[in-house]
Amino acid sequence: MNTLFAISAALLYALAAAVLIGRFVHQDGPNKRLGLSLAGVGAIAHIAFLTNVIIVAPGQDMSVTNVLSLVSWIITISMLVFARAIPNLILLPVVFGFASLTVLASQFIPVSYIMHIELQPGLVIHISLSLFAYCTLVIAFLYALQMSYITYRLKQKGAALLHSSLPPLMLVENILFKLLLAGTSLLTVSLISGFVFLEDMFNKTYAHKTVLSAAALVVFLILLIGQKLRGWRGKQVIALTVLGVALLSLAYFGSKLVREFLLSA
Repeated sequence: MNTLFAISAALLYALAAAVLIGRFVHQDGPNKRLGLSLAGVGAIAHIAFLTNVIIVAPGQDMSVTNVLSLVSWIITISMLVFARAIPNLILLPVVFGFASLTVLASQFIPVSYIMHIELQPGLVIHISLSLFAYCTLVIAFLYALQMSYITYRLKQKGAALLHSSLPPLMLVENILFKLLLAGTSLLTVSLISGFVFLEDMFNKTYAHKTVLSAAALVVFLILLIGQKLRGWRGKQVIALTVLGVALLSLAYFGSKLVREFLLSA
């Protein structure tokens, strides 16, 4: 059953991405309703799969592939929910493609890391805050890439931009900074929750995560302060967003990759 859910989700995501990529620069645009519908059904199959593979007896299997798949599902759901309210059409094929790959990786790459989160309510709060902070900042990263692409197209002065599904640059920039503010706030609270609920954030298990997450927080704070006080735009914002998300990715997944793939080989 897990294999059926995984393959179904991956295929539906892939089809949704293909539908949205087609006719993207056409005046009428792609068939957004069909693309979102396919992805919505894919997301249902995806969460059914994740429920089966993460919740095991006893404990929870929080392997790197399962966590990546969970992150991709949260991002997918967020993008689907806000698809009508905010311009994200150019980002959806990327999100759906990534979700398709992660669900297949979770099913077919044999790694496991059993935890007992239910025995530590504080850890549940910390992990939840960390996941939502990371997902929000990854979405901000996607909007930074979108902003970079729109800027490039504008510089090309091509007529195709006028008839494409690309949103206005200022609107994308506004959404980007709102996401950065929300993600940075969640990251701050998640770090505080770690110091409150975990015994030692600088022990061998958490030290690298704490340092890298704190470094990412500093990067995002510098970005937000620079934008507020000095009006930073364009390349500075994109570069710092990429750096911050890269540091967080190393913090959240670096040690898991080493422990579950390299050390277990």
